[in-house]
Amino acid sequence: MDKLSLTTLGQHLQTLRMARGWSLSQLANDAGIAKSNLCRLEQGNGNPTLDTIWRLAVQLNVPFGTLVAPITVPLGEDGVQVRLIDQGKGIPQVDAYWMRCAPHTLRHAESHTPGTRESLTLISGCLEAGPDDATIALTPGQTVIFPADQPHLYRTQAVEATLIMTIIYGEKGNTP
Repeated sequence: MDKLSLTTLGQHLQTLRMARGWSLSQLANDAGIAKSNLCRLEQGNGNPTLDTIWRLAVQLNVPFGTLVAPITVPLGEDGVQVRLIDQGKGIPQVDAYWMRCAPHTLRHAESHTPGTRESLTLISGCLEAGPDDATIALTPGQTVIFPADQPHLYRTQAVEATLIMTIIYGEKGNTP
């Protein structure tokens, strides 16, 4: 992530945390990250993983897109890149992302807020995705919808996969 994006994310995190009256320690502890890492993030330093950003979003009770909305570059790690395309304004909260998974990628995603669902439409390549115990293999043009309030995964084989991911947040994730 570039410096401008890190600074933007940090300011946004700090604003959301302070609006709730939470200390750095409280948010870090609840999100399962080190206080020093959260402090660095809020100062615009560090290199947050997608999982760290997700954990912070869940604890702040905001959609992932609310944390990354001001960031215009793709976020990525370990062969996965995501970029927010748009956020809905209604209820339920709906976020749309462009996502690319490099060849031979296995990405385990943590549970999102209760009631959250994901819809994946594969644009190119091949992808296996869904809850850890019920994945579905997709080919271009196919769509799968699954509950994302449980651990789930994205797996590619020998070719990269490009997809549109829509996240439909459950009741808890509707409030900014």
